[in-house]
This record gives sequence, C-alpha cells and structure tokens, in this order.
Amino acid sequence: MDIFKPADILLPKNEDFSKWSVVACDQYSSEPEYWKTAAEYVGDAPSTLNIIFPEAYLNDGDGDARIKKINETMEKYIKDGIFAEYPSSLIYVERTQPNGKVRHGIVGEIDLEYYDFSKGSQSAVRATEGTIISRIPPRQKIRKDAPLELPHILMLVDDRRNEIVEPVTARASELTALYDFELMQGGGHIKGMLLDDAAKKAVLDGIHRLEDRADFEAKYGVKDKETLVIAVGDGNHSLATAKTCWEEIKKSLTEEEQKNHPARFALVELMNLHDEALEFEPIHRVIFGVDPHAILASLYAYYPQISETDNGGQKIVITYQGEEKTIYITDAPSNLAIGTLQKFLDEYLASNDGEIDYIHGADVVRSLSQKDGTIGFIVDGMEKNDLFTTVIKDGSLPRKTFSMGEACDKRFYLEAKKI
Repeated sequence: MDIFKPADILLPKNEDFSKWSVVACDQYSSEPEYWKTAAEYVGDAPSTLNIIFPEAYLNDGDGDARIKKINETMEKYIKDGIFAEYPSSLIYVERTQPNGKVRHGIVGEIDLEYYDFSKGSQSAVRATEGTIISRIPPRQKIRKDAPLELPHILMLVDDRRNEIVEPVTARASELTALYDFELMQGGGHIKGMLLDDAAKKAVLDGIHRLEDRADFEAKYGVKDKETLVIAVGDGNHSLATAKTCWEEIKKSLTEEEQKNHPARFALVELMNLHDEALEFEPIHRVIFGVDPHAILASLYAYYPQISETDNGGQKIVITYQGEEKTIYITDAPSNLAIGTLQKFLDEYLASNDGEIDYIHGADVVRSLSQKDGTIGFIVDGMEKNDLFTTVIKDGSLPRKTFSMGEACDKRFYLEAKKI
C-alpha cells in the first residue's frame, strides 16, 4: 500500500517566508485581534493569510465574497509564478516551538482512498476524534473550487523503533535547505529540507513496515482489528473535508482517471507519536450567551453524583465571572472527563441558547469567562501513549479531546499542492 508518498510540492520562490506563513485557520477563533495583527504585519505581501479562511471570521456574514477572493488570489499567485515546484518530493521539517522544544516531521501526501473518518472505521488511516459532520460543509464550500490546498494537518505514526523520521533527523545536515525563518507572532522557528532519494526510500520503507499484520497484532494485543498505520493528530476536519470533496470528484472520473487525480491526495505533515517535543494539551470549552447559574444547575441535575470534594472521580474546573470551582464525577459515561462533559453540553445546547467554542489554554478560558453570559470548563489532558491503543480498541475519542500543543505551537501554512 502507498498510503503516504512524495508529492508535487509548491513553495514561494522569492517571497518573505515570515509574511507568507500563518498559523492554522482554526486557531484564535475567539480572538480576532490575533488575525488583525497578522494582517497588519503581512500588509500587501503575498501570504497564505490571503488564501485561507480564519474561523474567527466564519460568522461575519461575508463568507461567499471571502471564498471568491481566496480562489481569485490563489489563481493570481499561480499565474504570477510565485511558486517553485518540487516534483515527487518529501520535505523534512524542524519546528522550534516557543517553549524551545524542536519537533520533527515529514511533509508528503496521504492517499485518501485509505482514509475513512466514519464512526467505527477500520481503515489504515483513521480519525482519532469524533468528526462533527456539520463542520464539513462550510469547509467543503471553501475547498471545492480552490486550485490549491495548504495543509495544517499533522498525522501520527506509532513508530516505537524510531525508524521513519529519526534517521532523517540524523542526516539533516546533508540535505538541501528550502527554508529557514522565524514564524510570525511568536510562533517559533521553522526549517525545511528536501529529502534525497535514499532518505525518501527509508521513510517509505519504514511506513510499509508499520503495515505488517503480525507486528500490529503483537504491538497492540489485538486479533480482530484491522491495521491502523497512520492516525490524524491535528486537522481532523480539514482531512475529512478533503475526503468528502474527493468522493464527489471521483464520481465523474473513470477508474484510470481516479488513480492519479491530484484531489485524491492530501498534503500533510507526518510525525512520530514518540517525538519528545510532541505534547498533548487538553482542549477546554467556553460557552457564550448563557446564564452560568442555569447551566450549572442543569449540569448538577444531569450528573447527581457530582461532588465538590475529590472522591477520585473525573475532574472538571468551572470558571465564570471571577468565580471558580472544581467538581468530580464518579460513575461517568465516558472514560475521559472531556467526554463526560461533552455529553452533557451536547444535550444542553440542543434545547437551550448558547454557543460553544473549543479553547486552547486554561488562562484564555479564564479570561474569556470573565464576561457576562459566559462560562468556561477546564479539563486535564490525556496521555499521548494511550492514543493508538484507545482508537484501535474503542474507536475514535470524543471530539476535540486533545490538542498537539498550545495554539502558538500549531502548524503554520507553508507548503502547497495543486488539487
């Protein structure tokens, strides 16, 4: 199986990379001032900021005009020849995060035929969290007429023998440098190098070894599960959107045309789950437009076993208007506190006013929850080494369970591919 393979990667030739590259569109969604500052910094320079749709603006009412402008700008960038193309390439990436830790990845493309985001999927490429189907159509609208894709998708392999990314790291000084610059707004530093033929072969051989059925069963102690080779770490809904668009496109193609159509493949960055810099951070919840006391009364009624003293139950910190309390829930319906919380929130918001947002950073939750009509819920994170085993045995986790780092650690748009 060629699940992950080299791609025809586009990079700007003579542009200021620090202005070209911006953080993933789903970050700072409740902080439009971040995006305003980014726009001021970019100015008139070519930038991925001009060809993405920051989610902070999703409810502004100008979506169609914004999408039209995005597609026109993509076409202009292609026509103006700002890109250099690197055919059939893999790029090794070193990202120095704001905390000083360096994470390592390989940019290539995923074959969407091996990916299925549906509940209970047994595909070789699998979602790790529940996919919110309602979040796909707005993203599909953005992507369906776009001539380019730019990934903020991070994929994971459970490479316990360090045979895929780490050997490339050891040879990084021998590879051809493609970019090396500071990311905007405190995003850290990033370097990218073009893999040579030997490095490409080693990466692909390593992924093929992960497909071995006997090794898979021994590693996870299972007999009745299909092999999971690559899991989505970040950008689940972006990959699900790419898959949805591809399923529509392929309907009009012959089998021969489907084999190499560019929309069949999605550009991603592949990382080893065991990279020391990779940290799983919890994703918290903030609810806007509610009466905090009313939602709390409903929560306590929903889970009458709630205790405000530590009884070994699942821990949730609640904050609103300067008040803060910690609750513990025993006999919970989910293995994770966030799943237990989300079950209640889904049912509450289905029949009550209120808008939910998914927030990185407890301090941001506390700040946002100072406002009237707002309440925040803070949860602990999960252990990253449990990820593959949990997905294989139990299926995908509750949506927005974890984040790979804080908002400032997220992948920045940089490489592109024609679709």
